[in-house]
Amino acid sequence: MKLTDTPIELGTENIGKLLKQYAIPAIIAMMASSLYNITDSIFIGHGVGPLAISGLAITFPLMNLAAAFGSLMGVGASTLLSVRLGQKDYNTANSILGNVFIVNLFIGISFTVITLLFLDPILYFFGASKKTLPYAHDFMVIILLGNVITHTYLGLNAMLRSSGKPKQSMYATIFTVIINLILNPLFIFGLGWGIKGSAFATVISQIIVLTWQIYLFSNKNNFIHIQKGIFKLNKYIIKDSLAIGMSPFLMNAASSVIIILINQGLLKYGGDLAIGAYGIVNRIAFLFVMIVLGLNQGMQPIAGYNFGAKLYHRVKEVLKKTITGATIVMSIGFFIVELIPHVVASIFTNDEELINIASVGLRIVFICYPIVSLQIVISTFFQSINMAKKAIILSLTRQVIFLIPFLLILPNFLGITGIWISMPIADFFSTILAILMLSNQFKEFNKQNLNKP
Repeated sequence: MKLTDTPIELGTENIGKLLKQYAIPAIIAMMASSLYNITDSIFIGHGVGPLAISGLAITFPLMNLAAAFGSLMGVGASTLLSVRLGQKDYNTANSILGNVFIVNLFIGISFTVITLLFLDPILYFFGASKKTLPYAHDFMVIILLGNVITHTYLGLNAMLRSSGKPKQSMYATIFTVIINLILNPLFIFGLGWGIKGSAFATVISQIIVLTWQIYLFSNKNNFIHIQKGIFKLNKYIIKDSLAIGMSPFLMNAASSVIIILINQGLLKYGGDLAIGAYGIVNRIAFLFVMIVLGLNQGMQPIAGYNFGAKLYHRVKEVLKKTITGATIVMSIGFFIVELIPHVVASIFTNDEELINIASVGLRIVFICYPIVSLQIVISTFFQSINMAKKAIILSLTRQVIFLIPFLLILPNFLGITGIWISMPIADFFSTILAILMLSNQFKEFNKQNLNKP
């Protein structure tokens, strides 16, 4: 293997230029992914009704849990791939691809079988009522049957990005969105399949794009490609990938617990429509979070490669630039939501009561958005440089240590407002902790004289 076949630009090119090169495709892909979820809600809200939005919101914890298991191997393996490329360990880099295939197939099938066996009790526990259960059930059965496709699709997309092909990773997500946008109205309005139509559109679009991803990785001219011998399970690759991927796994798993508590509280203090309002708030909030995650995905291979190559001054520089960009993005979200919440909520439904509840929720939830970008970036930064324990700590602080107690206590005094306000309070405290941990890490770098070229 020639050195020119490897992404050595990660260790030599200008950091600002690299971040744009890797982050812009990732941002576009993440925005497309978020718009993909938003359009699902819009089509369901206008094509099926406000209770269908509530039914869809009931599925969020299960969707997050599925994403948690999907990211457990995929995200960890992509980070490991970047580090191995920085270390010029090319054989292991290719073996990582094969292990991602096998482990994601096993996890995806296992998750589907177990969840389908107990689907209705799970949905009731998540906050479903007799009115919303049929919508949630119909949607999740189809999504779960396609879960192994979703896991493999997400895993290969992470591999594309970390192997120096950020544009192809972006195209994969965009293609999924475009296909979904075509199939969603056809299935919901044209064929009258209701919420099932949205689920079918999701799975079919991922099957088509997964086929294209496999085609890309079948090209022997690519640096990382499918070849004989790479599908042999390697316990060290699996162990390291799972250790690194444990942070996003726990973050998504904890997010599932949080949404369950939110849905249960909203059902108690506000009814089915309040859950639908949270569904709207969640979709808008994630639009801006996903942009920041796109920045993080652009940062990850750069930070991982340079950390592996011991170019620590470049690691520090890419972190600073990522934080700056993320803060700008989240501040834009803050101003839009605070100024025109009613307009934002009305995109999803014509139901005035649902719009009013969602408008209040949006304004409260976004209060700390200008600073929460720091917590998101710093957590991913520790993950990118293979400091899994610190990434896990930061992932759990907001979701578990701070948010859960507030969700259990404040609604008893403030009702539905207590549920909304718990989120920005947790954002504030978790951001302060992230800043303190990063400051301590930089002190360690300085002690070891690692910030110098």
